[in-house]
Amino acid sequence: MAATLQETLLAPDTQPQLLADCYTLIEQELSDKSGMSGAAVKLAYKTVNTFMPGHVQHMVEVLLPDMAGQLEPFWVDFRASGSSGFGDYLAKRSDEVTQALLSVSDARAAGSGRPTVVKAYRSVRGNAVKHIEAALPRVGDLVQKYAG
Repeated sequence: MAATLQETLLAPDTQPQLLADCYTLIEQELSDKSGMSGAAVKLAYKTVNTFMPGHVQHMVEVLLPDMAGQLEPFWVDFRASGSSGFGDYLAKRSDEVTQALLSVSDARAAGSGRPTVVKAYRSVRGNAVKHIEAALPRVGDLVQKYAG
């Protein structure tokens, strides 16, 4: 039986490089943001990094297993479909993929005891759908790089 996406992405020889690439992806996505909602995301990111240095990297590590779990059914379907790019595949299913991924961060925010982080998350949550949808091609390409 083939390894799950979690098993593949979280393997000891894969996870450190994947995490580094995730941080790069976050920085790329932030640099692409503009307008009011982009400014809000950048401010929230800066706020969290100012008051809790290293928190974003920590959260990527913490959320990665659940995010991979949420992507698993899409990965299985993608592999069965014979499509060539997971990023394009995710973008075409952006509504359901975005909600699946947001369920992870929403649950984490709901359980957080850190008011600064919760406030920053709430300030950007309203526009999160469009930001996640914009990132899906890069996210899919990154997943495929390590799992494909």
